[in-house]
Amino acid sequence: MMQVEVTSQALAAMRAAAAAAHPSEACGLLLGEGARITEARETRNVHPAPQTHFEIDPQALIDAHRAARGGTGPEVIGYFHSHPAGPPAPSATDRASASGDGRVWAIIAGRDVKFWMDGEQGFVALPFTMIDG
Repeated sequence: MMQVEVTSQALAAMRAAAAAAHPSEACGLLLGEGARITEARETRNVHPAPQTHFEIDPQALIDAHRAARGGTGPEVIGYFHSHPAGPPAPSATDRASASGDGRVWAIIAGRDVKFWMDGEQGFVALPFTMIDG
């Protein structure tokens, strides 16, 4: 099973985004290389019901993929979002909107952050290690 490495800065950024967006859901991109997340980049939540759903700003996602392909930015490892009320686990809505593309999802509830792999068989919990950065 894959283990994710995440920088302390990326964890702090996700927690700060979740706190600032409350009672709406925060969301953003997990950037880095391989299984190492070095940046959590907050994006606008463009979903019309942000209290219970999230949708990453499509332009931010396109820009991040372009930068990664062009060699001027880190790769898009996955996504993060917060659950203002509920556990840091994939909700029914998350499961319904997941694409099974193998990306990593981080879900924040309060200060608790859990990582998940969005695989063909659904979400699988991933262990993580915090690293300096």
